[in-house]
Amino acid sequence: MITKTEAFILKLLVSKPTGAYPSELVHDSEAKLKRGTIYALLADMEERGLVASKQIEAKATLALPRSLYLITTTGQTALIETSK
Repeated sequence: MITKTEAFILKLLVSKPTGAYPSELVHDSEAKLKRGTIYALLADMEERGLVASKQIEAKATLALPRSLYLITTTGQTALIETSK
């Protein structure tokens, strides 16, 4: 079972087939998600197989790599089950 917040994140990711950065999810949530909690939520969801992350190399010299998140098949199934 997934929480309402997790379902909300999964719905946002469904609308982004190429994936989304956590900052994009916060922005697109219209203040429903916060920067301070999105990373912990995504980490937990990744452990449970609802989302997967992909490291994107930094383009700037001193920048850090970023994680791009995508919904998994398990996440899609969980979202469908929640919608019933």
